[in-house]
Amino acid sequence: MGMTMTQKILADHAGLPEVSAGQLIEARLDLVLGNDITSPVAIHEMDKMATDGVFDKDKIALVPDHFVPNKDIKSAEHCKCVRDFAAKHDITNYFEVGEMGIEHALLPEKGLTVAGDVIIGADSHTCTYGALGAFSTGVGSTDMAAGMATGLAWFKVPSAIKFVLTGKPARWISGKDIILHIIGKIGVDGALYKSMEFVGDGIQYLSMDDRFTIANMAIEAGGKNGIFPVDELAKEYMKEHSSREYKVYEADEDAVYDGEYVIELDKLRPTVAFPHLPENTHTVDEIDDIAIDQVVIGSCTNGRLDDLRIAARILEGHKVKKGIRVIIIPATQKIYLQAMEEGLLKIFVEAGAVVSTPTCGPCLGGYMGILAEGERCVSTTNRNFVGRMGHTGSEIYLASPAVAAASAITGKISSPEEV
Repeated sequence: MGMTMTQKILADHAGLPEVSAGQLIEARLDLVLGNDITSPVAIHEMDKMATDGVFDKDKIALVPDHFVPNKDIKSAEHCKCVRDFAAKHDITNYFEVGEMGIEHALLPEKGLTVAGDVIIGADSHTCTYGALGAFSTGVGSTDMAAGMATGLAWFKVPSAIKFVLTGKPARWISGKDIILHIIGKIGVDGALYKSMEFVGDGIQYLSMDDRFTIANMAIEAGGKNGIFPVDELAKEYMKEHSSREYKVYEADEDAVYDGEYVIELDKLRPTVAFPHLPENTHTVDEIDDIAIDQVVIGSCTNGRLDDLRIAARILEGHKVKKGIRVIIIPATQKIYLQAMEEGLLKIFVEAGAVVSTPTCGPCLGGYMGILAEGERCVSTTNRNFVGRMGHTGSEIYLASPAVAAASAITGKISSPEEV
């Protein structure tokens, strides 16, 4: 029986000729990731273990990003815990304020994730790196601790669903619209503990930033991971950002899938997920006037350079509607600097938006944009659960940077075609 792309990667890292769905394996890890919220828990668990240190100081990445720069004493203590651990164990890939960024944008940019890797992270959106053809998935802090100590992790091999992307998307259709459409189609548990494997001729029209966005939100459909084939664009990205060797895995022709969906990209419309689940999707054509109070453009999902360029293209020459708060968050320092050099930040400020240092901030209701009762926000983040961005009586509408920027101008959820 043939294996899927994910199953091939896991078999290789488990030292096995083949694996099958449901099989329990122990696999070697290429990278273990933690942030300022999850790492302290893992560090305290490691303190209980009979180990003298980490398995490989070069294969651990610690990225304070959720409450950084520190917003209060508690977040400062969390970051101090991570900082002290990194110093004690001489962790190579510890990223302090000034060189940090949102973890899932930073690590590919730094060349720490490449095709064929097995990566775990104590953050659910670790599945982002499947855009490069890696198996990456979120785990709990205890598994992170074991991974840092041993370089190994247990997995139940996932079955897979195939998503065939066909056609060329229209001008304002991005990776965010595609993944929201898919989640709306299959539901937030439609891919529960399955590998979401993307194939098809439509992939050639997707930028790496589009692919990172799609893989990032695989978890919002319940997926164990999301993964793309390694084409020339992915190889060019890795060549530009990384000096590491990578390995390309391809699914067997007779690989078994639990299901298959054909997504016709040329027929998609800008899509918005209404409160309070990412599956509650509507196209802009189905939306009546919904007034908003805030717009957030950023996060590990949509804070990359392409996202900022799209937002700037729409905001240039316009003003944010009076009374609307617009917060734009470049995902890394490098993206921030390039956006500055391209004049994007000038466009944002002149339009009436504010620009933040890289941080997860408002995405998880941390800071830099907390919502009050009754307020509505259009956000390019990945979750819109009750109370996710502040008061339990607030509402979050998930959308692409194009829809978010257009909505900032009109003061209501709008299509970029309306601006």
